[in-house]
Amino acid sequence: MKNILRHIALLLIVFGCSDDSSEIVSYVNSEVTIDIPFGFPEFNSTVYTNVPTVYGVELGEKLFNETLLSADNTISCASCHMQENAFADHNAKGIGIEGRIGLRNAPSIQNMAFMNFYNWDGSKLQLEDQPLVPIITYEEMDSSILEVIAKLEAEGSYEELFNKAFNGEGITADGIYNSIAQYEYTLISANSKYDKVKREEGETFTEQEAAGYTVFQDKCISCHSTELFTDQSFRNIGFPLNPDTEEGGRARVSLELDDYMSFRVPSLRNIEYTAPYGSFGQFQSLTDLLDYLDAGVLDADNLDPILKENENRIPLTDTEKENLIAFLKTLSDEEFIEL
Repeated sequence: MKNILRHIALLLIVFGCSDDSSEIVSYVNSEVTIDIPFGFPEFNSTVYTNVPTVYGVELGEKLFNETLLSADNTISCASCHMQENAFADHNAKGIGIEGRIGLRNAPSIQNMAFMNFYNWDGSKLQLEDQPLVPIITYEEMDSSILEVIAKLEAEGSYEELFNKAFNGEGITADGIYNSIAQYEYTLISANSKYDKVKREEGETFTEQEAAGYTVFQDKCISCHSTELFTDQSFRNIGFPLNPDTEEGGRARVSLELDDYMSFRVPSLRNIEYTAPYGSFGQFQSLTDLLDYLDAGVLDADNLDPILKENENRIPLTDTEKENLIAFLKTLSDEEFIEL
């Protein structure tokens, strides 16, 4: 996909009103070039089946910010996924129409093109399947795809955008899902200080950041591995339990008791911008989170073996915590939050 340019010629026949003449309208819809950053894994397979295009991404970004997707026209995807917060927000749990509070914290949207699972519980395997979830969820947008399509058709400006993006097919459910996914595939964060150090672009870690990197490699990298800073596994790490009785973690998807209260390991990229932390915002700061891990987590039969082998904790001195936080801040990508 890298450095490939595709031209899609769309031939739309528009019949004349009085003389049966026709006009051929041709659009050139080029592929958007997305390079795999240094050290990153390969794209997931759906990036190749729903290739981002100029018009597809343009439409997806517009829909991402469109409040017509919600029942009362007040909530868009961007309402909970704010660019300045690395496409997360600062609420413990997502807040939808009429102030309704959701089940979980809104996760950051970054490097989606490389992920194999989506949502805290991995309920979606393809990004194209994700946009419908907030649209129909009572606590989020509380709408339906048919209602959304009707409102987009009535709005007037969308018909041409969909035609340009998807071969003259007009406004469709698949067009909504695919274009939003195409836009999100372009949200790649790989230009932090850490990345510049790794690429040897003249940046160097401070003494404290370097010490924090050593702590990270010793005590964090088992779960937050690869350049994505997540191994994309599901783990129960003994965080405080969500009081909502609907919560079961990964077990809601797998129906396996061993997955109870296990959640997808989140990426640590841009973590400076995405507080609070945890599946329902249990921790207001990185210090709070590290203090909890150091003091000892909740025991469980399926607690991650790494914690079980260390008396249910990740021991950290105050200095190690300070150094680790200094390193984690090198994962902040200022260009990404100011696209």
